[in-house]
Amino acid sequence: MRLNRIVLSTALVVIALVAQVSVLARLHLPGAVPDLLLLTLLGLALTYGHVSGCLIGFFAGLLADLAPPADHAVGRYALVLCVVGYAAGLAKPDSGQMRTAMGPMLVVIAGAIATTLLYAGVGGLVGDTAGAHVGLVKLVFTATVYDLLLAPFIVPLVMALARRFDHDPLADDASGGFGGFGGYGSTGGGRLRARSGAGSRGLFGRVRAVGSMPRGVRHQ
Repeated sequence: MRLNRIVLSTALVVIALVAQVSVLARLHLPGAVPDLLLLTLLGLALTYGHVSGCLIGFFAGLLADLAPPADHAVGRYALVLCVVGYAAGLAKPDSGQMRTAMGPMLVVIAGAIATTLLYAGVGGLVGDTAGAHVGLVKLVFTATVYDLLLAPFIVPLVMALARRFDHDPLADDASGGFGGFGGYGSTGGGRLRARSGAGSRGLFGRVRAVGSMPRGVRHQ
């Protein structure tokens, strides 16, 4: 990874982690909690690709494993986000830009579901049986809904920042979509530029209330 990618990814992951611990984990929502760390990872992976997504996911997950009040085995969430970051990076198109909002939406849905199930599965392998006492289906459903509601405000912004700091010539295309999923795909500015010939392009915060269950399960 280039230095500018490392610096930006580190800054975004740390900001997301702090917000996850200090704000989102304290909302006491039914079921899961919106996973800001996961959404940040997905935005970076969709921009940088699968190799960077894997490395960023491991780093982000390891920070989440070490940050208080983490109560699960170190490396557990790092493994999960490493796999999810790699898989999300595979969805990056060859052109470097999503054409529609459907692709990123599907990535967010798949990421939310996979993160919850993988975390619970890894917990089962290491002897964490807390998942047996909690509604996993409810947890997966609420996690997916919350992440989809938060994604239009986080993922396009992360992707736009990643492109701009990476000196991507398509960075300007993402600037028009900060308010929604339009930032994922090809915007009007991109089409105008093409016509003119100028263009070419726990989980964390959810792992707190019931032992080491994933995604902030709470007894209601």
